[in-house]
Amino acid sequence: MERFFFGIGSLLASLAVMAGAYGAHGAETSLGPEQAVWITKAARYQMYHALAMPAIAWACIQWPGQAGFFHISGFLFLAGTICFSGSLYLMAFTGMRLGYVTPLGGLAFIVGWLVMTIGVWR
Repeated sequence: MERFFFGIGSLLASLAVMAGAYGAHGAETSLGPEQAVWITKAARYQMYHALAMPAIAWACIQWPGQAGFFHISGFLFLAGTICFSGSLYLMAFTGMRLGYVTPLGGLAFIVGWLVMTIGVWR
């Protein structure tokens, strides 16, 4: 599972760099200023949580007795990235508004960090 989280984190980070570059350098002229902001925000939160994935992998090795908490946290970060960043990307590229999905992604991020905290302190 550690390799999974490390690999997913690396993949999400590379995609966040690409999306962030597009948001900063091309989206405003091809999509519009509001869409560029959405893409940049999505890439930022994607990167934060992509960088958390290797930390999840490390925590699983460091505290193997608490690995279940870290696995849950990692999957919540993944779900949060899909819901939060994915809905913003979808909104920017298609105009489809999934306003109810974005906050669910944010909630998954928050709960993921709280579960990670429990795993560390337990």
